[in-house]
Amino acid sequence: MDDSIWAAAQAARGWLDTANGTGETELTCRILKLTEEAGEASAAWIGLLGQNPRKGVTHTREDVAAELADVVFTALVAIESLGLDARTVLDSCANKVRSRLGE
Repeated sequence: MDDSIWAAAQAARGWLDTANGTGETELTCRILKLTEEAGEASAAWIGLLGQNPRKGVTHTREDVAAELADVVFTALVAIESLGLDARTVLDSCANKVRSRLGE
């Protein structure tokens, strides 16, 4: 990933720390924010499929991808908020997946 992504996640964490503090309640909210963002991705997918007859087709694949990117970025900020380096944690996860794939 581009270094600007990691810097943006760290900057977002800093901004949230300044605005909301760093207590357990704030950390809980940052982790729960993932659920909110995942719900928005789900809603976009439902909108792409037109599964709500009242609304019809309301989203595109690009909309779904943007919502999924919000999930990923929110997760990076949550990892940083745990006091960990998101790049290191994500690299470890990717290595675990690669080993499962026999790479």
